[in-house]
Amino acid sequence: MTDQHPQHSFDSIAALKAFVGQPPVVGAAILVDQATIDTFASVTHDQQWIHVDPARAAVESPFKTTIAHGLLTLSLITGWYHRLFAFPGRKLALNYGFDKVRFTSPVPSGSALVGSFQLVRVEDIRDNEARCTWHVEVRAEGAERPAMVAEWLMQLRY
Repeated sequence: MTDQHPQHSFDSIAALKAFVGQPPVVGAAILVDQATIDTFASVTHDQQWIHVDPARAAVESPFKTTIAHGLLTLSLITGWYHRLFAFPGRKLALNYGFDKVRFTSPVPSGSALVGSFQLVRVEDIRDNEARCTWHVEVRAEGAERPAMVAEWLMQLRY
């Protein structure tokens, strides 16, 4: 897996602020196959048939196959984030949560997902500490619409 853009490095809050509004940075595709879906279902104890029963999904699901859990799609963003961005000199990073998460289209088993990240806001909290808002989209390759859209908040201290 090779990301489509080199890793972006931010060594200060000022460097993050300078990156606000730049075009989205896109990560490499991640295959979400049935084994991945089954593993996620096992870990989360979410065994709903639409995720884990390919035979039933082929007959009863409007998608004619199993689909990934929305939360599986969401959980993939941290891996892309750490491969796409570096923060030398950072003393602390906290996942502050989400202002919005929407699962806007299904992710059929076997999809290759791609995540994109655009820094839309950096708010000062105190000296050398800020809250960053990232617009994140996850899309199955070739899909017309994203599978997930989120506003992700990360708090950083240098």
